[in-house]
Amino acid sequence: MDVPIFQPELETLPRPELEALQRERLQERFGVAHEALPELPFRVKSDLRDAYPFGLLRVPLAECIRIHASSGTRGKATIVAYTRNDVAMWADCCARAISAAGGGPGTVVHVAYGYGLFTGGLGIHYGAERLGCTVVPASGGNTPRQAQLLEDLAAEILCCTPSYALAIADHVSEPARLGLRAGIFGAEPWTDELREAIEHALDLAALDHYGLSEIVGPGVSFECLEGRRGAHVNEDHFLVEVVDPQSGVPLPDGEVGELVFTTLTKEALPLLRYRTGDLASLTREPCPCGRTFARMSRVVGRTDDMLIIRGVNVFPSEIERALLAIPELAPHYQLVVERPGHLDQLTVQAELRDGEQGGERLEAFIEERLGRALGLTARVDVLRAGGVPRSEGKALRVLDRRS
Repeated sequence: MDVPIFQPELETLPRPELEALQRERLQERFGVAHEALPELPFRVKSDLRDAYPFGLLRVPLAECIRIHASSGTRGKATIVAYTRNDVAMWADCCARAISAAGGGPGTVVHVAYGYGLFTGGLGIHYGAERLGCTVVPASGGNTPRQAQLLEDLAAEILCCTPSYALAIADHVSEPARLGLRAGIFGAEPWTDELREAIEHALDLAALDHYGLSEIVGPGVSFECLEGRRGAHVNEDHFLVEVVDPQSGVPLPDGEVGELVFTTLTKEALPLLRYRTGDLASLTREPCPCGRTFARMSRVVGRTDDMLIIRGVNVFPSEIERALLAIPELAPHYQLVVERPGHLDQLTVQAELRDGEQGGERLEAFIEERLGRALGLTARVDVLRAGGVPRSEGKALRVLDRRS
């Protein structure tokens, strides 16, 4: 499929010119030479929390036209602000993502990310309008109505979290009746197995989309329809590194480590070497779409998402991958970690597909499969169809009840 590129003069810059632009913007914004970057200290989320609410602003608050905030699910919320130029840059980045999904003037884009302080809804909304799309600002909630609107308004692109896409799919009886061609899904880690489940449930091409409020929100990177092998980082605005999570030493392309971003054009809240906590790898190999931006792999986990269960490191994505390979199970699950005695106990709550039968034999099979994948024993509860709680935003995959 030949998909137009929104800003080809920037998105297809030859690598030497792109890197020269990065060096120039890095020097202008921070007074730092590119070769000195690995020697500089990192910024971390606690810096923003310590400076709450506006201690890190680099412009007067009167010059900011927008305030957003993180969800605060991992501690005090972080406040971010935007100048008019920041909002315009953000819209361009999101427009690139929607264009890469096949969107253009007149394309009906259904936005089921939450609106408000969460950056997801308004970020994608402004990007879609910037591209000339027709936007349905559905936000989250009222899931049966979301499914009905998708059919009635003939949306072609769905934007929401991967878990909420599956929740919507629960209310779609005939995916062929929808006009969806692509989905732009982000705000939570997800696996290729979950991608396949979404594509089957909604009959669309599911594309990964990455962002975080501290850097800008959605629009930091995006997958394209042609490649679908990594998300293009908007490198003219964000300089990306991958470092070893323990030592902080930069890692070469292809190795998984922690993503670190430097904002090259942000005015209100520029950040130098911000550690995201997200684990991924980079490649600068050419993409069939023609974009020259580096591509980041799917986020395989977070440094603070890693569970240590009886001395074994476990990422929820490992469990998701194992569960979705079992045909009797639906793509919904929740992990419960408890310490009833001296040792941690992991319980995996899985869910049956409609029409499937559970029982001790299936639970034993799942426990054996998880044991091989994780290197530890987990209890398994197989729930009836619909038994795992659904989310209208980011999925709550882990309930850690240890004191």
